[in-house]
Amino acid sequence: MQQRSHWLFAVIIRTALQVVPTLIGILAIMFIILKAIPGDAVDVLAGESGGASAASMALMREQYGLNLPAWQQFLNWSSQLIQGNLGYSLRFNTPVTTLILSRLPATLLLMIAAQCLALIMGLLFGVIMALFVGRWPDRLLSFISLLLYSLPGFWIGLMLLVLFSVHLGWLPSSGNMTIGAHLQGSAWLRDLIVHALLPVFSLASFFLAIYARLTRAAMLEIAHQDFVRTAMAKGLSPLRVLLVHVLRCALIPLVTVSGMHIATLLSGAAVVETVFAWPGLGRLALDAVMARDVNILLGILFFSSLMVLLANFIVDVLHAWLDPRMARR
Repeated sequence: MQQRSHWLFAVIIRTALQVVPTLIGILAIMFIILKAIPGDAVDVLAGESGGASAASMALMREQYGLNLPAWQQFLNWSSQLIQGNLGYSLRFNTPVTTLILSRLPATLLLMIAAQCLALIMGLLFGVIMALFVGRWPDRLLSFISLLLYSLPGFWIGLMLLVLFSVHLGWLPSSGNMTIGAHLQGSAWLRDLIVHALLPVFSLASFFLAIYARLTRAAMLEIAHQDFVRTAMAKGLSPLRVLLVHVLRCALIPLVTVSGMHIATLLSGAAVVETVFAWPGLGRLALDAVMARDVNILLGILFFSSLMVLLANFIVDVLHAWLDPRMARR
């Protein structure tokens, strides 16, 4: 137990030492790219209001610090970040932190639900494919996995919308709740689940296919290892060998890949949120790009980077639980 705690502390220190320079580099590169795009938030606001004088636009730029050199704007934003302030949004006339925190739960719900669905269904598909390798269940699930892997998530989402929302009318087509319903308790939860079904499956479909194929390949490889044959020779039941020996070892590459896909899952969530009008960070980022609101985009990038780094830390901890040898390294 003491060795595990030392390993956990070492992982925290190592992750912290990697986070700071990585985060600074990501934010700096993103800031340079955003500043290279012609126009700024003042130009967008002036265009939406039907025009503005050069003097009033210059005054607005001076008020929000947009007239300063790019490097000085980045240093000012970084100093505010150290104080826990992500700046102010010109587009929404709201502090960026408040704006992001209001949208973050919807994105986290979509991402966590999609990842859980992809892991559970992918693991189930992979186990069935490995148990019936070469037979019709394996061929059928392999075909379904290949289909889900080949089709873009947004196209699957659009087809699901046409089928279940337009033709059948079973599920809502947009949003994360019924507007004006004021539901509470179990009714609110049921309404949320109904709204989340289509976007969650659309986001999970691609990852489900990857996890299924990975589980199948890992289980078939591990099933021929010496320790599995030894366990079978000892008279252990095939189910126990499958769950305790084969499946536990097969989870290690699955956990690794799922941790690496957090960033891809986050970018996929942005597309799915746009298709289903899901009020999350993805739609907020799209609105910020259209409005040239650099503060919102940097804030979203900051939170996204933290989520990815946290997910990688959780993956390291799960590795130590699945394979105790990693805690000794």
